Amino acid sequence: MLVEISNTPRDYAWGSATLLADLEGRTPSGAPEAEVWFGDHPGSPALVHDGSDRTLDAWLGDHSGEAGVPARLPYLLKLLAAGAPLSIQVHPSQEQAVEGFAREEAAGVPVGAGHRNYKDDNHKPEVIVALSETFTALAGLRDLAATRRLVDALGDADGVRALRERLDAADPSAALRAAIGWVLGEADAAAIEQIVTAAASGQSEEFAAELRLTRTLASAYPADPGIVVALLMNLVELRRGEAIFVPAGVLHAYVAGLGVEIMAASDNVLRGGLTPKHIDVAELLALVDFRPAAPPLLAPRAAADGTELFAPGIRDFSLAHVAGAHVPADVVLRGVSIALSVAGRAVVTGASGTAIELAPGQAAVVTPDESPVTVTGGEVFVAMPGE
Repeated sequence: MLVEISNTPRDYAWGSATLLADLEGRTPSGAPEAEVWFGDHPGSPALVHDGSDRTLDAWLGDHSGEAGVPARLPYLLKLLAAGAPLSIQVHPSQEQAVEGFAREEAAGVPVGAGHRNYKDDNHKPEVIVALSETFTALAGLRDLAATRRLVDALGDADGVRALRERLDAADPSAALRAAIGWVLGEADAAAIEQIVTAAASGQSEEFAAELRLTRTLASAYPADPGIVVALLMNLVELRRGEAIFVPAGVLHAYVAGLGVEIMAASDNVLRGGLTPKHIDVAELLALVDFRPAAPPLLAPRAAADGTELFAPGIRDFSLAHVAGAHVPADVVLRGVSIALSVAGRAVVTGASGTAIELAPGQAAVVTPDESPVTVTGGEVFVAMPGE
């Protein structure tokens, strides 16, 4: 089976007014358009265009067991359009999600409660591939020696000195844990303001981009402690077609740009700043991997002629990419897949001979009996279960 699916953009406040409209070649709606979900997640299941008016979750349930169709997809595919910075976030491991969900269930915390941390018992690793010419993100904690140089450039206000003292621990993970714990849980508003003011007005050739970002974040989230957390994170500027992989425990925030995002089918998010929403500092500190590391870039590997594969080595998902195929390119599927067009006009043809033409922003669900699918023209991403 090869059937077109669609969904409407979600109007989160951080969404862009133009990026999705420009991709799809339509007039902007005038509202922020943040994400379009192509999947069966109950928060916003896609609509299946087979004449039945079913959502994808119902469609999968009705076809479960046929042609390798599962009752639920293990992944969620999205278009993400950030016009303003998203919150700093971390996601749990599978083990942490199972334990945390059971704990909150036993405590009787309503799933919809604002202070609920675990909405389900699944992990939520994710990959985002840049579609805009640049995509700006924060991902992981910067090398401690570099972070100390950045903080040294901020002067000697009381708040800056307090942050510097907590970064002085010999063990990098302990230093970063102490600093983030202090920023989010102990520092008073005056100390946060002193650090943000020093960074927003500071001068550093090495960290010019980070200090510019501080000014952007301070404008969007005045006095938010997350602005200081951001100063400790890797600033990443992806070029079109580049990607990052965010596994469990890695602090991250998407700042600006358009991307294709794929993640495990979960809604487990613990926030660490740049948000008015609930922040559970103790639980956040229990989940974060405080080891400093380089930005978690994910390079694709060649899969076939004209095809590359973003495969982080997890069972939940992988993402094939066919770019500018002037000749047909075959994509071998693993399970139920979703093909999403992002440029040009692409024709996706299944093994049965069924074909669908997709314009940018349009998608189709494909069952594994249609493997391999052939993509001709345009630029297409194909989401599928992992290896």
